[in-house]
Amino acid sequence: MNDQERKLLYTGRTHTVGGRDGGHAKSSDGVLEVGFSTPGTHGTGTNPEQLLAAGWSACFIGAMGIAARKMRVTLPPDTAIDAEVDLRLGDDGYSLAARLNITLPGLERDVAQALADAGHETCPYSKALKDSIDVTIHVV
Repeated sequence: MNDQERKLLYTGRTHTVGGRDGGHAKSSDGVLEVGFSTPGTHGTGTNPEQLLAAGWSACFIGAMGIAARKMRVTLPPDTAIDAEVDLRLGDDGYSLAARLNITLPGLERDVAQALADAGHETCPYSKALKDSIDVTIHVV
């Protein structure tokens, strides 16, 4: 299926001024308004790595919820993901790496792993990232 055959569900829009050192962004609907600070500084804003971690983990939990319904399993209400996004610098410039540490309390290990695997296969963020950066998915 090509992009022209896919039904558009939503477009997120933001306007960003500046950058990671003192910039700010606001969504077109006004719901999101955030300032930026360089990682590791004492600035008052967030950074793109934190935003990616938050967005990806929220989407991933949704993808596991869809998988859980298909598997006829109840996703625990206290399902949680501790997401980590690394900003790295090497000889080839800047790059990212990421880890999702998934907690699914009360589920058997094999069921939890199957949900995490299904989430990683269907989450749009995972699809975008898994072949472009170093990604680790870990069920804790």
